Amino acid sequence: MKRPHTIFPAAFCLAIAAIMPVAAQTTGAAYPARPIRMIVPFPAGGATDILARALSQKLGEKIGQTVVVDNRPGAGGTIGADAASKAAPDGYTLLLATSSTHSIGPAINAKIPYNAEADFTPIAYVASSPNIVLVPNSSSSRTMREFIDFARKNPGRLNYASSGNGTIVHLTTEYFKAQSDTFILHIPYRGTALAMPDLISGKLDVLFDSLVTGMPHVKDGKLRALAVTSPKRTALAPDLPAVSETLPGFESVTWFGVYGPKGLSADLAGKVNQAVNAALADAEVKERFARLGAEPTGGTPQAFAAMVRADNSKWKKIISERKITAE
Repeated sequence: MKRPHTIFPAAFCLAIAAIMPVAAQTTGAAYPARPIRMIVPFPAGGATDILARALSQKLGEKIGQTVVVDNRPGAGGTIGADAASKAAPDGYTLLLATSSTHSIGPAINAKIPYNAEADFTPIAYVASSPNIVLVPNSSSSRTMREFIDFARKNPGRLNYASSGNGTIVHLTTEYFKAQSDTFILHIPYRGTALAMPDLISGKLDVLFDSLVTGMPHVKDGKLRALAVTSPKRTALAPDLPAVSETLPGFESVTWFGVYGPKGLSADLAGKVNQAVNAALADAEVKERFARLGAEPTGGTPQAFAAMVRADNSKWKKIISERKITAE
């Protein structure tokens, strides 16, 4: 006996057809179907922007769609980060965040218009960039241990420069002072480049500068490098010890990472994470990052989120204990 054919009403078939694209979008099966925007909350031409463009080009190749950099500078990265937090969680808006937007900023500025943890979906830890400890050639210290010993024996005699109150350079040096039990006077500048002439001439005693901007002065013989602030020695400066070899546990790096808005599905976050990790494994990306003084990291969204929480907690503690303000 033949079974009767099941006949679906035309309206039912149309309903199924209408639902299918929505389901595909929800599960991320068709993603990405159009260009992806990566918000960079700093000006074009800066280190973060250059790193973002190196990543976005290769990320586009890996994910199969163009990734367009959208610079939204202002307020230490707050404006761009806030814009990303308010975007639709559809995978078409990403944020290249930094320590400033998600670790230090929230720790020092209670008026930030977003919650750095609740308003974003962590996707991938992209890179880290250490500082380099610089002293003038006239300094009697040739090692980190010698510098700490001299500073302990001469409290208040030494001074240090920063790129301004509340910046990573300021916080890193105060962190160093707390860990080394030293008293070194703070002299804020409007950027470390403005402090360089005074450091070279010996008017300043120490500067925890970016590896990229500081190392050329060392190579030119104008300054002496004592150490790097990465948790261990870095391939970016293989001849330099880490500060942690003298002060166990000391670490201060500027990190870069990719976030999506809150509510981004695990499936979409996973697809972007996989593409970011593939991009970071590319030799061209590694070489371009190295020129910026950054090392690719990668890993899972969960590991990235844990790192940021720990970094934020560290800076909150330092800011509170040292009574640091951004003013």
